[in-house]
Amino acid sequence: MNMMAQTWLDVGSIDDVPLRGARVVASPAGNIAIFKTADGAFFALRDKCPHKGGPLSQGIVHGRGVTCPLHNWVISLESGEATGADKGCTPKIPLKIENGRVLLCGEALAKLLV
Repeated sequence: MNMMAQTWLDVGSIDDVPLRGARVVASPAGNIAIFKTADGAFFALRDKCPHKGGPLSQGIVHGRGVTCPLHNWVISLESGEATGADKGCTPKIPLKIENGRVLLCGEALAKLLV
């Protein structure tokens, strides 16, 4: 059991994230995209496709994936991994929903700075 308490950063209301869409949150580690799927699940990824750095937040959300607007790579919202024949990964940021607010894991954001 992890005895260290995690830090959770409030980045906005769940209502700020459109259904089947994304909202961008600026962080010292770069932009983070918060996604909401059609079934209301939330995911957070670095807003940068592993292929050519396209803004994933501007892509089309479908199922548990997002299609990059630049070259149509499909990235898993659950893992950050490219799907199909494409290879690459963008960092996933743990999040939780509490009292209608989206909270990001501060430690995970700090690791992106390294």
